[in-house]
Amino acid sequence: MTQLKIAVIPGDGIGWEVVPEGLKVLEAVSARHGLDFKFTEFDWSCERFHRTGEFMPGDGLEQLKEFDSIFLGAVGFPGVPDHVSLWKLLIPIRRAMQQYINLRPVRMMAGMPCPLAGRGPEDIDFWVVRENNEGEYSEIGGRLYQGTEHELAMQETVFTRLGTDRVMRYAFELCQRLGKNKVTSATKSNGIIHTMPYWDERFEAIAAEFPNLDTDKYHIDILTAHFVLHPDWFDVVVGSNLFGDILSDLGPAVAGSIGIAPSANINPEGDYPSMFEPVHGSAPDIAGKKIANPIGQIWSGAMMLEHLGHQAAADEIVGAIETVLQGGGPKTPDIGGQANTSDLGNAIAEALK
Repeated sequence: MTQLKIAVIPGDGIGWEVVPEGLKVLEAVSARHGLDFKFTEFDWSCERFHRTGEFMPGDGLEQLKEFDSIFLGAVGFPGVPDHVSLWKLLIPIRRAMQQYINLRPVRMMAGMPCPLAGRGPEDIDFWVVRENNEGEYSEIGGRLYQGTEHELAMQETVFTRLGTDRVMRYAFELCQRLGKNKVTSATKSNGIIHTMPYWDERFEAIAAEFPNLDTDKYHIDILTAHFVLHPDWFDVVVGSNLFGDILSDLGPAVAGSIGIAPSANINPEGDYPSMFEPVHGSAPDIAGKKIANPIGQIWSGAMMLEHLGHQAAADEIVGAIETVLQGGGPKTPDIGGQANTSDLGNAIAEALK
């Protein structure tokens, strides 16, 4: 048996409803593949922040380093500004664990309703690679003259050669590994005159290392339009922290529902644990109603297994999701059904037996 130590952070809102379904499916696939999960739950959340004034204890990041992976639900809830929850929990984890790759599949599964007329699963199947540690989400900046007519706010974008090269090289290597043909860069070098031309230069430099792969680049505004109009154009798309963030939400929406989309925050070298979470947020509007779609959480579990080297188990989970969606199984309201969260989670776990 292979023991896997997993830190579990349900977080806020529907995180407490979808994470148990993700764990249920991981347990369902474990025995057949010789996996012994050791789950340790942490209450790090906005609720904890309200209660104690902190999202995690002072040694929280050190605690996480003892695990093989981190399985996260969602963070954020009314009463705590989004920038507070992001910068007090998620970003510290991503940076302390050197999770400089954010990876999200954009894939329409058979059985899913598609918001794009005339499009099907064969048209929407690509990946978004997002730089996850620097770029537009820097801590450099500030505010002056608050409350006066001269008030100003400033935030600096930071692109390093290390940061840009490694995310781009990861995108090209991913494209090659998947047997795909093209890497697309998201840019805005016609308007952002320092950092984005530098991004373009580094993209061209890294592309030269992979002469067998095709490349193209689009400014972010037209690229979002192409995601909707021509999703079949893309294999792997690489973007900065901000652009990748935008594109990796738009992509799953084009594919049918943000509720089914997974994501991975990866430390490719394996020096620190990587973190896996659904794309959707804490959804306070439906929290407690038990109607949240758990597929994003379950699929994130599959990505976690793939990252840890258990490809067959990961493939079985994705196959079970497809079986339920295609076979007329239960569906939550966001994908046209009336089922609750557990109904869908149970069906996927049952499909693994």
